[in-house]
Amino acid sequence: MSLWNTLRKISVQSKISVPIRQLNLLEYQSKHLLRKNDVAIQDFCIVDENGCSELNKFNVKEYVVKAQILAGGRGKGYFDTGFKGGVHVTKNRDEVFPLVSEMLNHRLITKQTPKDGITVNKVMIAESVTIKRETYVCILMDRQQNGPVIIASPAGGVDIEAVAEKTPHLLKKMPIDIFEGITDKMADELAEFLEFKGSLKEKASDELKKLWKLFVNVDAVQIEINPLVETDDNQVIAVDAKLNFDDNAKFRQKEIFAMEDTSEGDLREIEAAKYNLNYIGMSGNIGCLVNGAGLAMATMDIIKLHGGDPANFLDVGGSVKEEQVRAAFKIITSDENVKSVLVNVFGGIVNCSTIANGIVGALKTMNMKVPLIVRLEGTNATEARNILKQSGLNIVIADSFEDAAIKAVKSI
Repeated sequence: MSLWNTLRKISVQSKISVPIRQLNLLEYQSKHLLRKNDVAIQDFCIVDENGCSELNKFNVKEYVVKAQILAGGRGKGYFDTGFKGGVHVTKNRDEVFPLVSEMLNHRLITKQTPKDGITVNKVMIAESVTIKRETYVCILMDRQQNGPVIIASPAGGVDIEAVAEKTPHLLKKMPIDIFEGITDKMADELAEFLEFKGSLKEKASDELKKLWKLFVNVDAVQIEINPLVETDDNQVIAVDAKLNFDDNAKFRQKEIFAMEDTSEGDLREIEAAKYNLNYIGMSGNIGCLVNGAGLAMATMDIIKLHGGDPANFLDVGGSVKEEQVRAAFKIITSDENVKSVLVNVFGGIVNCSTIANGIVGALKTMNMKVPLIVRLEGTNATEARNILKQSGLNIVIADSFEDAAIKAVKSI
């Protein structure tokens, strides 16, 4: 199971809202994967600083011009130039490129972006379709079912949580046998539930089976189509898509993971990924270096309990090496908000002496300006504590989990 799924489950039970790191694809990249797997979508092309030669192939009645950034609310957003809207629709072909020029290389500000917005490096030009009706379809891995499920609703184009709460009869959830996939019978039943009639029912059924094929082909953990629409010319089209992937399949999905747009990402997270570290930046001032996602969440909770505020989630994993510990320290202390660092390691698979040597090695190559509190228990913990004591470095050694949290909070 990928890290983002683990964190999503853990954070539900935690007092802390933890952002989830996952592979981020722009809208046009998701559409590219849908098209590659024969899922029906609108025709589109991309404009960047090199222009767009594919637009000449378009012969449509109406164009949709959409800024490509990793944030929602683009339609209601505005640019740093004062130009309003990251999504525009026009029937006039001559208006397409003037609209693109208003977006490209300018910063788009929405309710989901930083205050100064995000620079638009690509703009998608897509065929506009006249939507007659909207439905919702999602395939995802479900812990309760120990496998994939498909969720469908004839009430698409809106917040699906609201549909589940207010009109639960409009939501159908079906487990999928991982070996059989979405069978003809299942697809037909779902298409009927989605209220597709006549020939559209057959088309919708076919699209559902194609979505399952895509789900398997790309090692997805979620494919959400909202909406899957019925058009005025009797077509069934996926208008918008959100895809999430299993991190553990990266070796098999190199082409997809190479598509990730890191230009908008946290540089610390990108650097951490190079060392196989799981790092997520937060807004507090106590840096955390922990082994194991569960212990990391518990560490952040106990810091909060004693009045502190964690600056990050950082799980070094079970097979950590000294080089990774040194990298983790540099990443944590690169955050100017960090006023104290807490290392909390319980050595099971991890050898505590490896962590201790990594800490000493890191401190000897950097100018540590903030207090460092270390709690080490488990495999070779006594030896590890001796390594820290004999280093001559200014390290506060904690006697217990709670003692470590109290000392970290008081050190600020």
